[in-house]
Amino acid sequence: MIATTIGRTFLKAYNKRSGENLSPKEFFDEVYFEYFFNHQKYMLWITNSPFVQMKSGQNAHSLEPEERAEKLEILHRKISAGERDASIAIGFPAAEEKEFATTSGLVTDIELQIEGDDLYLSWIGGGLGIGVAGGYSIFFNEPEILLKLYDGWKIYRKYLNDPSLSELRGNQINTWNGQWLNFTYGKKFRDDFDFAKLCEHKVFSVNDKVIEVNTIQWNELFFNISREFPSQTFSGYVYSLGQTNKTLGFYPFYFSQAKKLIDYYKILFGEHAAIHDSKEYEWIFGLHIKRACELGSIGLQSLEPKDLRKYYGNNSSLKLIKPKISQKKEETEEDYQVRKQKAEQKDYENLITFRTYKTWLLAMITKNKEESLKYTAEVAEALHEYREGSTKTDRKNLIQSELLAAKSKKPFLDALTTLIKDVDESKLEMFKSLRDKVHLMTAEDFGYFAVLLKFDYAYAERERNS
Repeated sequence: MIATTIGRTFLKAYNKRSGENLSPKEFFDEVYFEYFFNHQKYMLWITNSPFVQMKSGQNAHSLEPEERAEKLEILHRKISAGERDASIAIGFPAAEEKEFATTSGLVTDIELQIEGDDLYLSWIGGGLGIGVAGGYSIFFNEPEILLKLYDGWKIYRKYLNDPSLSELRGNQINTWNGQWLNFTYGKKFRDDFDFAKLCEHKVFSVNDKVIEVNTIQWNELFFNISREFPSQTFSGYVYSLGQTNKTLGFYPFYFSQAKKLIDYYKILFGEHAAIHDSKEYEWIFGLHIKRACELGSIGLQSLEPKDLRKYYGNNSSLKLIKPKISQKKEETEEDYQVRKQKAEQKDYENLITFRTYKTWLLAMITKNKEESLKYTAEVAEALHEYREGSTKTDRKNLIQSELLAAKSKKPFLDALTTLIKDVDESKLEMFKSLRDKVHLMTAEDFGYFAVLLKFDYAYAERERNS
């Protein structure tokens, strides 16, 4: 029933902005119905609702205006008659004679006084969900965000009614809401956008059979909302409505922590390479939305980069070696250029991975204390100097197979103790300090630190061999 609360917050903000005083029913009839259902293509499909229950020979695309008006009147009559189920209210339990259906959640046998206005508000709120990848949507009970979503309704309706876009799918309002919010809060938003510009921004996908709205990744949306609300924390309700309703619950969204990542990235790699300038970085951050919610909040920890975990423990196979490409004798110039381009692209992707992972790991390590952002890079350089102090492979094996492969503090400190015996006098104090730092780290922080050191060691090797 959270949709009712969202609808109420929105309608209050709408009336204030427009200078009107519409009741929930008036807004539903005059605005919501006109956008969502009074056209050949709906913006939202609610199973079993009067708008989708068709008489013999009817379908949504061929309804006449009077037939759509009749369906609206059926909804009004059901609400006036006191019916209170999922077919006439968004997010309410489905009704059955003896028990609730599997589409119901959080059902109570307490008699609740639900007014007709609440049902209309649930429809309004239901059109303000923000769809994200993973099959879930988010409600933010924030007037500014809700008004921004409303502004997007007219754009989606305009495209649905455009004869040149006849293949555009309807019933994607929540998916559209996610893309619209992401686009309008994005750095590259311009008022003079058109359909082609939205396609360029991957809002739509187009093929020979259908045009549809792509689902936005929650992490990309998170970064762009944080640009608009850089210091705020909003409570978001994460849910899914379908054949089976799913409720993940309410979670705080810490938008300030996205700014922390961006600030660290600027410090490490420069102003012009900052992650908010490129989607190439943003999509790498972030667990699956369900896994992120399991952490209890949406912030720095839930922005853990994809595939980072495979570098924990004894997997030391990370390579950041810059490719050295030379043309083979039997190779044509064209084939050589193709192979060279592929190698350079792979190197660029590795560099993105390194920068992304390093930024997040540093943010996690320093979240509760001040640390030098260059510390692990300095240690990595010292390890390479130690390694180059011997022509044998014993030092290389010690670093890669024991020190960097350590899953916990004890084997790391054991390897460090062996290393210190032969380290150059000028680096002795650094390694003693490293021992003290690791000893005082929590198990969690050590995990982040060890992977970060592994990345910096690999990057230092790349720079030495380039």
